[in-house]
Amino acid sequence: MALLAETVSTEIIRSVRAPLARIRRHDADLARQLRRAVNSIGLNVSEGERRMGGDRIHHFNIAAGSAKEAQRCLLNAEAWGHVAAKDIEAPLRHLDRELGLLWGLTHPRK
Repeated sequence: MALLAETVSTEIIRSVRAPLARIRRHDADLARQLRRAVNSIGLNVSEGERRMGGDRIHHFNIAAGSAKEAQRCLLNAEAWGHVAAKDIEAPLRHLDRELGLLWGLTHPRK
């Protein structure tokens, strides 16, 4: 059974498709950066799920870093006027949820 963080990473991709297309028309480099960051989230969550010990947490930390990077890409795109704030509400909400899930995975209760 997949981690909830893996499922949310798929929702992030779905929610970022339309804004990504608009960003690509204005700034291809930023769009590539966003696409790589969003892909990295799910890939690292999936890999971390199958790892053990500190290596597991390392992959979840990479996923969290990629989630923050994706947030910044979206915020930069909005600041540049490539997308409207309302266009990135859903992806930012999913990314925030993902970061919360990843916090729990990287800071296990003792």
